[in-house]
Amino acid sequence: MNDTTARNSFTLLGLGDMGTALARTWIAAGHTPTVWNRTASKAQALVAEGGVAAPTPAAAVAANTLVVVCLLDDASVGSALEGVGLDGKDLVNLTTGTPAEARARAAWAEERGARYVDGGIMATPTMIGAPEAGGYVFYSGSRAAVEDHRALLEVPVGVRFVGEDPGHAALHDVALLSAMYGLFAGISHAYALTEGEEGVAPKDLAPLLSEWLGAMGFFVGNAAERLTSRDFTTGVVSSLAMQVAATGTLLRTAQEQGVDAGLISPYLELMRRRLEADPAAHGGEDTSGAILMLKR
Repeated sequence: MNDTTARNSFTLLGLGDMGTALARTWIAAGHTPTVWNRTASKAQALVAEGGVAAPTPAAAVAANTLVVVCLLDDASVGSALEGVGLDGKDLVNLTTGTPAEARARAAWAEERGARYVDGGIMATPTMIGAPEAGGYVFYSGSRAAVEDHRALLEVPVGVRFVGEDPGHAALHDVALLSAMYGLFAGISHAYALTEGEEGVAPKDLAPLLSEWLGAMGFFVGNAAERLTSRDFTTGVVSSLAMQVAATGTLLRTAQEQGVDAGLISPYLELMRRRLEADPAAHGGEDTSGAILMLKR
């Protein structure tokens, strides 16, 4: 094997939709992944494109120093790598998991002589290999391993290293996804309110929603500044007391329209709890103070 081949070779375990998209992008860029998947036909399908199929996880891991894992969950990672020698390997785990699972898997890998990197993929399979789509992966754990393999890792999507704590990639991943689902919940509630209403077509509401949500994007930076300073009162434009008073209108409208308010009522209740905890202290606050009520 020549030096170029050695640099371009690595192992990829897991060929679901995301793993396959990653593999094909790497192959198209001239890299040669040794691939394994529990359903062997998926690995064989990539051989014609330039991949090398391995019959077992152990054989795949033995073939290269860099091992990228993209499986269903943390239990699948443990099952696939049970009894597999990892000494001297760089294990990059792109399997979705929790921060605690990432930290435990890092300790597990390091005990077996591997450098460990955890990854949180902020992209869908269709965004892989499409730089204009803006996808990237959060990485945390061994900084040295990330830098050693950065050129290869950057081929399918961008690289964003978020710290040497192995759990931080998963934490960033879940934080962003949680915000996404909260946004989807509000949008879904808005469409439900107007669903079937004569004269309010979804296609007409869509640009209004996009415009309004864009204008409200200031809350992201505002909340960060207030959580850092713990100053929730300076420069408040719309106070917590005023917003809590207005929530009744939102709930009554949902009732009138025959819409379940379950997607938005938890946040409205959170604001109410913050206000009622100390009306004099919290009434004039920005709503970002309610974030503190979520911590147990």
